[in-house]
Amino acid sequence: MNKTLARLLTPLLASGALLAAGAVQAQAPVIDHMDPPFWWAGMQHKGLQLMVHGPAIAALEPTLSYPGVRIAAVSRVASKNYLFIDLLVDADARPGSFDIVFKGADGRSTTYAYKLLAREPGSSQRKGFDTKDAIYQIMPDRFANGITANDSVAGLPDKLDRKLGHGRHGGDIQGIIDHLDYVEGLGFTQLWPTPLVENDMPAASYHGYAATDLYKIDPRYGSNEDFKRLSTEARKHGIGLIQDVVLSHIGLNHWWMKDLPTPDWINHPGTFVATRHAHTAVHDPYASKEDADNFTTGWFSPGMPDMNQTNPYVANYLIQNNIWWIEYAGLSGLRIDTFGYSDGGFLSEYTRRLMQEYPNLNMVGEEWSKLPSLVSHWQRGKVNFNGYVSSMPSLMDFPLTEAMRDALAKKDGGNIFTDVYETLSQDYLYPDPKRLVLFEGNHDTARIFSVVNEDYDRYRMDIAFVMTMPRIPHFYTGDELLMTSTVGTRDDNSYRHDFPGGWAGDKVNAFTGAGLTARQRTAQDFVRKLVTWRKNSPVIHDGKLMHYAPENNTWVYFRYDEQARGVKKVMVAMNANAKEMVLPAVRFHEMLDGVASGRDVLSGKTYTLKDEIRLPAKSVLILEL
Repeated sequence: MNKTLARLLTPLLASGALLAAGAVQAQAPVIDHMDPPFWWAGMQHKGLQLMVHGPAIAALEPTLSYPGVRIAAVSRVASKNYLFIDLLVDADARPGSFDIVFKGADGRSTTYAYKLLAREPGSSQRKGFDTKDAIYQIMPDRFANGITANDSVAGLPDKLDRKLGHGRHGGDIQGIIDHLDYVEGLGFTQLWPTPLVENDMPAASYHGYAATDLYKIDPRYGSNEDFKRLSTEARKHGIGLIQDVVLSHIGLNHWWMKDLPTPDWINHPGTFVATRHAHTAVHDPYASKEDADNFTTGWFSPGMPDMNQTNPYVANYLIQNNIWWIEYAGLSGLRIDTFGYSDGGFLSEYTRRLMQEYPNLNMVGEEWSKLPSLVSHWQRGKVNFNGYVSSMPSLMDFPLTEAMRDALAKKDGGNIFTDVYETLSQDYLYPDPKRLVLFEGNHDTARIFSVVNEDYDRYRMDIAFVMTMPRIPHFYTGDELLMTSTVGTRDDNSYRHDFPGGWAGDKVNAFTGAGLTARQRTAQDFVRKLVTWRKNSPVIHDGKLMHYAPENNTWVYFRYDEQARGVKKVMVAMNANAKEMVLPAVRFHEMLDGVASGRDVLSGKTYTLKDEIRLPAKSVLILEL
């Protein structure tokens, strides 16, 4: 370009630059996130707090005009890329859509069309899972691959690699839907998948416990609509859907971490401080404040920042998120991971709010401890010396679960059932022990068949125990196939093998039975028969318990209910000895008075009970009296 031409073009170029700058300045603001993305009319709690995220969104002022909905407050926080809008939604607000208009002093504006949806009829009174139910737990990535196109997703670094134990294996929501008939056929009435929300982490993201977007299903599993469809299809099979949620922590790649709303959004921001896992510190009268604080504020791992639920915006976000999923997907309950690791004040408010919204819902919290005194601390109705008040209906019964697993793992010597008997005797510590969830194993524990040293008879004892206790039973997928694992040291990869038949080309298909060994088919039939029998046994659902002190590696207990339909009494008798044991019937006269015989629900054989009870070697009997 010569000097004369440059001199002529300079004013024009400058004018164009000014016009371009003005165009940029006039561009409409962008809203990257609106959480919750929509809500419902007619909710019990009238307040709704919206988190709005977008570049410099705090410089704008929101307004709306809709009958029954008004803005009660607008809050700005440390990051200028967030607005918190508190709405009041009156009881008479109708379902519909309204614009929230965001205007800036510079004339910029943008609009978000917010929706209030109509609730499903009876939503607030939905029935949660209870003692009539039996829960089947799956890890979606390891259950069945229904759609191969989503095995790896552009933009998400953790790609399909079935050779890696911690890799993505491709299971998805469609795979679960495709095999709901299998779950129903086994007799289970509730389905618990491990978390399905987005985990945009560089590796080992399949487990789902490091969320990076709490309002989005991970696209490698499907979409939000697919999750809702899973719930709908499950109900057609008589199965409720339980969502696995995490309150205590998120994944390091959560979109918040790029731009925290407030410096205290997470605990120890920017610094990894590990939790010491001092569970008892929350209810120990002698615990140091340092230990108690560390338990609830320490991080699980460098990749899992700990949420600060003492921040009211964090607390409200988590509460609303869980309510949103219950309402959106038609859930029958929640399983809450690492329950006790969250702030106690938050947990009190969280459980109160959810149970206020859904009085008949069930939620079960994970408190991994062998101490009934600690687990009971979290249950609704417990009077705690430290003033903690809970509205939590249920907890995972780790004390009783582990007592039985430990008992059956013993190879010889002693009276193996004593610890189980004594743990059960502490049920008085729980306000409502029958609401606890008892299990034979889960995704974090060694496979039960390996725990009992691949002794099929002891395996049967454990499953029978779980299905006949006054509890809500839970079963981990694959244990009906006698899956094995490492025992002794933590080895998640060995606990989480792919379910055979869930992938095209599998030589073994547990859904159809093709390729299973004779012993696997026997175990699968045993589980199916036992769970189906339990489903139709009111005395097991609602009956009382009487148990007798174990003797010589035998243990006998009764479930009884004079008000039950059909069978009024069931006797469960276990013999862990390698020889037949004969027990005098008179010892059990409180339950056997007037009873001549009982029919074993597993074998169909009738046993006489008038004078003596003959227990076959290494056996469990479930006798309808």
